[in-house]
Amino acid sequence: MDSEKLRQAFQRDGFVFLPGFLSPGEVNEVNAQLEKLIREVVPTMPPEHAFYEDRADSSTLKQLQTLFSYDLFFHRMMFGSRFEQLATVLLDDTVTGQNMQYFNKPPRIGKPTPAHQDGFYFMLEPNEAMTMWMALEPVDEENGCVRYVRGSHLRGLRPHGRTGVLGFSQGMTDFGTPEDLENEVYFPTQAGDLLVHHSLTIHRADGNSSENRTRKALGFIYYADRAKEDVTRKRAYQAQLAAEQRAKTDPNA
Repeated sequence: MDSEKLRQAFQRDGFVFLPGFLSPGEVNEVNAQLEKLIREVVPTMPPEHAFYEDRADSSTLKQLQTLFSYDLFFHRMMFGSRFEQLATVLLDDTVTGQNMQYFNKPPRIGKPTPAHQDGFYFMLEPNEAMTMWMALEPVDEENGCVRYVRGSHLRGLRPHGRTGVLGFSQGMTDFGTPEDLENEVYFPTQAGDLLVHHSLTIHRADGNSSENRTRKALGFIYYADRAKEDVTRKRAYQAQLAAEQRAKTDPNA
């Protein structure tokens, strides 16, 4: 699909699906670098950058933040890359990379991701940003595929509230209207497939009900340069989340 058609689809639906964005060899390299990072670096990360379903069990690692700040390989994936180039096309602006994340849902215990809009967390005006989600292994309804509400980015932010789900502290409080359900679509993916959604697109993901399959993926967040961040409000929110995370891991807190 050429750049203009891709941008039109993104503006119309609030998401695009790009199968095979990375080759099998590239996916293998990403997975090898991730395994190294998890083995050598993750034990030294602060709790607000490494989330576990059960912190006492390292096999339940579910989310990592700011990968690019810990490893040059991931820095090169985030900045000056084809991911960044794609973001400039879809947002029709120069962009700034904000975060690069690792996601997993461990088998049997990986919880559903509540319906939400990333823009609620971003605190931008205008809310012009995007998240990319790249599968690192096959993902389907059993182990937690991504679901979007088509066109929902055109209707602004919806109410959000606390969820109690680690790594996704805010979720929509009014999700599930007939319009939501009628326009929801889901995407089974293969390793290397890329999903991209607007910061106002409503999305969620199933839990992992499988017996032995993980659900590993990378996430990239880019802001359009025309979007301005409420820095004071965002820092206060992040400080609150970090304090809550430390309290959960410190029995004396």
